[in-house]
Amino acid sequence: MTRPTTRPRVPNFSSGPCTKRPGWTLQALQNAALGRSHRSPAGKAKLVEAIELTRTVLRVPADYRIAIVPASDTGAVEMAMWSMLGPKTVEVAAWEAFGSEWVTDALQELKISPIVHQTAYGVLPDLSAIDTRHNDVIFTWNGTAAGVRVPNGDWIAADRDGVTICDATSAAFAMPLDWAKLDVVTFSWQKVMGGEAAHGMLVLSPRAVARIESNTPAWPIPKVFRMAKGGKLIEGIFKGDTINTPSLLAVEDYLDALRWAQSIGGLDALHARADANAKVVHDWVARTPWIGHLAVDPATYSNTGVCLVITDPDVLAKGDATVAAVAKGIADTLDAEGIAFDIGAYRDAPAGLRIWCGGTVETSDLEALMPWLDWAYAAEKAKLAKAA
Repeated sequence: MTRPTTRPRVPNFSSGPCTKRPGWTLQALQNAALGRSHRSPAGKAKLVEAIELTRTVLRVPADYRIAIVPASDTGAVEMAMWSMLGPKTVEVAAWEAFGSEWVTDALQELKISPIVHQTAYGVLPDLSAIDTRHNDVIFTWNGTAAGVRVPNGDWIAADRDGVTICDATSAAFAMPLDWAKLDVVTFSWQKVMGGEAAHGMLVLSPRAVARIESNTPAWPIPKVFRMAKGGKLIEGIFKGDTINTPSLLAVEDYLDALRWAQSIGGLDALHARADANAKVVHDWVARTPWIGHLAVDPATYSNTGVCLVITDPDVLAKGDATVAAVAKGIADTLDAEGIAFDIGAYRDAPAGLRIWCGGTVETSDLEALMPWLDWAYAAEKAKLAKAA
């Protein structure tokens, strides 16, 4: 195959940390409150601004509380689990690596014997089988390692007695979230917004707050998970008084990403960018015989971490090791060429490719990438023919 001539301007297609917003430079961080305490007026103002801009850009309801918390999205999910679970039966939906972590937490750490709805990579569980009316529910809105998302929140009861805990780290800012159906929403800065790592966001509905204030967990709660004192929510956490010391450099970077989002038209523009980017990949897959989606149902295709598998019957006939070698060869070749970095499948997922399509990626870069994928695959296929 003829070597393509047009290169992506930015070759960063990692699914996390994700590429920075278009035009980002270190100058974006020049107003960071470095060397200042996060408790100082300057530091506190930055944290409060990050919370309020999050509310504005994400259109979080006014009566939901927002906090900046330690340990990224994982820390945010586990804060909710450790603080809120216990009073009701818990159901966990999992179809890839990250949902499986919440199953492990519930089964092995909290030992609450949850009802588990777990399926293979690429297949969404039967959400209608989950009793959202009476039970607590934990699920991932968009499975980053599988490229599978829930289509909407229609399956969640509006008149529920339990709470819903939603890991939305690769969904927030990229696809609509049904806030009325969600009591806990978590995400990290380094996903859709391309911010720096280590910090998570925790969003709580009034129902979630009521659960925290009425629930006394049967297990110890580490300091970094504690959100209540004396049976009352620690309101300061949701007003910029972080539990531990945040990086004000990372805070400034998140603020820059939020301001950029506002400058391009806010949430609608972010959704449109992710949809346009994913369409480039989806359209290419539809016309390309050697590649397919890991997601089985088109209604569940992600518009952020698009996960792909090799479908060429000649390669599949040679076995899993060959499939994995071909996928790795494509990723390694494009990395060495400076065309695409970090596009290999997640380590626990089926062998294949994973291409980030969130709003900080330029559509033109994805359009430039597609011919290179064909070129790299042709090279790998030629190697197999030569070795035969």
